[in-house]
Amino acid sequence: MEKTKTQVRVYLSIFGDSFPLEDITEKLGIEPSNTYRKGDRIPNRSSKLLRKETSWHLDTGYQESFDVGEQLQQIIMPLQNKVSIIQEIKQTYSVECKFYIVIIMEEGDTPSLYLDTDVINFASSIGAEFDIDLYANPYEDDFCLD
Repeated sequence: MEKTKTQVRVYLSIFGDSFPLEDITEKLGIEPSNTYRKGDRIPNRSSKLLRKETSWHLDTGYQESFDVGEQLQQIIMPLQNKVSIIQEIKQTYSVECKFYIVIIMEEGDTPSLYLDTDVINFASSIGAEFDIDLYANPYEDDFCLD
């Protein structure tokens, strides 16, 4: 059986109450990884839960990684020359931007989580926040505390 490896997922969400998702795609010239509209049903839930907002995502998906910066760059690179477009989108549609970083650590293997000046400056230029989720799956210790 192959050992499960630490994985990192990064995505940028442009989200708000209700706005035309097609306009965001057209203005940015980038196909989103995922979208949903306010009122859409959240899939794979036992009870009927509805989305509370509309969202456009650019997503790396889960990737084996020991450096979150690699996944951040995959999201930032196609957008770095579109800061003024993102700012216009935010103003026109009253939307927000947020980077989500999800790390699933396996057997104590932790990736580097370093936000360099370029990442911070880009996030600041589009007024984006960061939401970081860490999941540490159990691993065997070589020692025991009594």
